[in-house]
Amino acid sequence: MKKSTLRIISGLLFFLISLSNLNAYMVKYKEDWYKLYHVHYQQYPDDCIENIYWLEQAVKADFCNPQFCDFKVTNEKQWEKYRYLFQMHINLKLIEQHLRLGRTYDKKCIYFYDSPWKDEYLRNMQKALSCYQAGLYYWQEAKIWYEKANAPSFNFLFITEKQNWEDERERIYTGELNYERMLNREIERLEKNIAELEEMDKKY
Repeated sequence: MKKSTLRIISGLLFFLISLSNLNAYMVKYKEDWYKLYHVHYQQYPDDCIENIYWLEQAVKADFCNPQFCDFKVTNEKQWEKYRYLFQMHINLKLIEQHLRLGRTYDKKCIYFYDSPWKDEYLRNMQKALSCYQAGLYYWQEAKIWYEKANAPSFNFLFITEKQNWEDERERIYTGELNYERMLNREIERLEKNIAELEEMDKKY
């Protein structure tokens, strides 16, 4: 290969590397981690696990400066409610992802001919159970932040730019959104199925 050709290839590589570095940014704040969360039309277990990781990082991270928020923050009270709603919303999304992940391992019904695959089914059902139990933890966290966001001092303050978060808060208030009821129902059903499967002999 000619030296001139090598110099052109080297130059192009250097340019591309430099260009990629210009577009890179540090994921540091809660808002940055949340932007990495995404839902596929068809979501596989790895997609759920990835989303759970991004959301858990978002829970632990600090908020960005109000001036860099994705809507115009006009006062401290608005900024306070925004933070409570955000934490509530992230925990609700963590519940959704654990439910999605749990359902990929869940076996809704037990049949008499399942006995040859008993051990495999039990392993998967234990994974599903741990997902639903984790969801209960995040529901308790979501309720803590809901209560803060639903305080009387915020009665006449609505963040319209985050209407879906406000809707979630209102649905928890009215009882329309109650993951605890749903999760407990799934856990109770799954525990019965696990017990039934454990008692099954491998005779078919």
